[in-house]
Amino acid sequence: MLTPALPITRTDIAPGFSPTSDDARSPSATCCTRCRRRGSFSGSLPERLAQIGHEKGIEPAAIEVWFADEARVGQKNKITRRWAKRGTRPSAPKDQRTASAFIFGAICPKDGKGAALVLPRCDTEAMNLHLAEIATQIAPGAHAALLVDQAGWHLSRRLIVPPNITLIPLPAQCPELNSQENVWQFMRENWLSNRIFKSFDDIVDHCCDAWNKLTDQPWRIMSLGLRDWAHGS
Repeated sequence: MLTPALPITRTDIAPGFSPTSDDARSPSATCCTRCRRRGSFSGSLPERLAQIGHEKGIEPAAIEVWFADEARVGQKNKITRRWAKRGTRPSAPKDQRTASAFIFGAICPKDGKGAALVLPRCDTEAMNLHLAEIATQIAPGAHAALLVDQAGWHLSRRLIVPPNITLIPLPAQCPELNSQENVWQFMRENWLSNRIFKSFDDIVDHCCDAWNKLTDQPWRIMSLGLRDWAHGS
């Protein structure tokens, strides 16, 4: 049974973009809307970090920028590209069973570190456990600005946010702003896809092994996650 490693209390979520529903538009108009959202968010992030530093009484340099997201891994697995001899058609395994688990993952690209849990469900209770795990990986005296998408369990009123974390919602429909998405792609392509999982426990074991491989390579986290707009040029 997982239990929080640090005392945690309720705190406010940093102001972010409210969920919006676009009216029917042409694809080009929708693309322009997303571009404006991305530009507005990335341009305003330094100001938000300074605001968090002022509210928490810490220097901006002591604020760690983290990205968090979840990935479902199951027996109905992904099929990705494979190396093969030219002219051949390699086979790939495909399972029709439905057991699955969720990796709750977060990375701090600047320091090349991460925090994750593998859980059977994706809900507010699971998110609370993940926040408590992230809190244990933040440097003493530092504060984390945790960038998340607008999934319901990321913004729930029932979240218990540790005092050394502030949540910053990303703009709607802009997954490219979340570096954790690149981590999922890398893990699937290299360690999790093109395989058959025997059982739920086998899924959990492979997910844990894949995440541990990632955190053993801090340079990989830096390469996948660093962004000029979030960490400076």
